[in-house]
Amino acid sequence: MSDYTQRSLPFCRRLSYAVGHFLNDLCASMWFTYLLVYYHSVLGFQNTYAGVLLLVGQIADGVCTPLIGYESDRTPGCGTYGKRKTWHLVGTVSVLMSFAFIFNQCVGCDQYTSQWVSLTYFIPFIIIFQFGWAATQISHLSLIPELVSCEHAKVELTAYRYAFTVMANITVYAVAYLLFHFQTGSDEDPSLTETLGPIDIPIFRNLSLIVLGIGALSSVLFHLGTREEQRGAGEEKREEEEEDEEEKGERRPLIPRPQAAGPVQSLLRWKCWLKQPSFYQPLSPSLSLSISTQVCCPACVWYYHYVMVIATGGVAVVAALSLCTILVWPIRIVRRLPYISGLMGSEDQDISEDNSYQPRPTVN
Repeated sequence: MSDYTQRSLPFCRRLSYAVGHFLNDLCASMWFTYLLVYYHSVLGFQNTYAGVLLLVGQIADGVCTPLIGYESDRTPGCGTYGKRKTWHLVGTVSVLMSFAFIFNQCVGCDQYTSQWVSLTYFIPFIIIFQFGWAATQISHLSLIPELVSCEHAKVELTAYRYAFTVMANITVYAVAYLLFHFQTGSDEDPSLTETLGPIDIPIFRNLSLIVLGIGALSSVLFHLGTREEQRGAGEEKREEEEEDEEEKGERRPLIPRPQAAGPVQSLLRWKCWLKQPSFYQPLSPSLSLSISTQVCCPACVWYYHYVMVIATGGVAVVAALSLCTILVWPIRIVRRLPYISGLMGSEDQDISEDNSYQPRPTVN
């Protein structure tokens, strides 16, 4: 491994890496905040059609993410540019070419155009956008072990990355606030839930163009300031061996198999699994998410109709201030992630061996 990957990156290179995902964060913030509001209240789509567009985007993202992750590990990249940065460039170009069309009126459409025609028009752009978003996300995140090998440096890059994610959300809210209060030509703050309509199409179009402009500039800084090292055949072989060892560890049973010399142990019945703490560890996160989703779903209609639309006005200031207060937290939180993951792994191993687990003290 070269000396470049053994030490922490200089501050300028850390910043150049962190801004590489800024375009994705800006587009994601606008996508999840204003997509349903734009298609339903501005373009006049039915609730079903607006939901179909959001569903198509999420399905495309779910399909593209694992496929891109699989291919990005096996493609050599474009010459000496590096395979991660090559995929990042492909994703960036895809996002820049498609996102502006999503928050704009259908070309050649008017008030008499069928919504099915408009739906067919927007779906290809949404799929291209989700493909580019997934390509940028996967390549940017997988670039961390290519740049540094020290665990502290990896955590540091991740912290910078999440800090810019918070800044991206603040930027989208701030720009939306300014556009809605200056382009409407009124100093008052009327109820935006009553005034949103086709007349606001230029506001959302300008918002998407500003987002793309800022994101494109950050992507240029990323590609100019981040250097991906080319690894030799020996390093790739060693990495494959490490992946094989990790795969063997993942296939290791939670409960050790009985030794041939020891007494014969019977197989666990289904009731015995309920007494194993390790059985509930992978179940608790998904169960908590399902419960929270079911509780929040009845309030989704009210949330999207009032909160998301009003967020473009005065509530955007409150949202921006809230995000500013947590801007200093990503480094502290992310620095503890390796310890937490190691803690959970140690707990699984100790439970399977002797059911005795003593947590180590936290190292700040």
